[in-house]
Amino acid sequence: MPKQVDHEGRRRRIAEAVCLLVDEHGLEGVTLRDVATRAEVSMGAVQRCFRTKEEMLLSALTHIGERVAERVRSRLTAGPAQSAASELGLVAGEVALLREEHRAEARIWLAFVAGAAVNPALAASLRGSYAALEELMVRLVDEAAGGAVTARTEARTLLALADGLTAHVLVGHRTVAEAEEILHAHLAGLWERCRPAG
Repeated sequence: MPKQVDHEGRRRRIAEAVCLLVDEHGLEGVTLRDVATRAEVSMGAVQRCFRTKEEMLLSALTHIGERVAERVRSRLTAGPAQSAASELGLVAGEVALLREEHRAEARIWLAFVAGAAVNPALAASLRGSYAALEELMVRLVDEAAGGAVTARTEARTLLALADGLTAHVLVGHRTVAEAEEILHAHLAGLWERCRPAG
């Protein structure tokens, strides 16, 4: 009887290997041979899963985005119900990838952002990820602010701030504590603007 191959599992393993290599060497340092070695599969197996290096990179980008999205979902559903304002803070904190245990994800994400500046397929994928995050933030701002602010503008600002803080921490321009303080101050200012006058 022929051996059953878990194609989806293999694709995930290859995507994870690509992410590890991107973290170590950047996008340019990802080779088919190194991916096969890291994923512990043959080069032929990698080529059967992905026709081109670009397809492989896109899969890895989707993989890293899904990991962050899954963490956001689990943080939002874990424990007792929270206010939309608290949920927005959790989402922004996860998107910023500030915690030490997420530093590798931050490096990988920014490597893909840099690559997307010259690769239209990566750029399209990133735009999709950002759009999904923006929609989640719009919903949470709207729910928390009750129409007191323009939810779309506030969500876009918060997403850009969280994303920028990732880079600032990664290059050592800000400490994690400073970045968290900036994020919390911005959110506090947002809720202050939402309070009724008087």
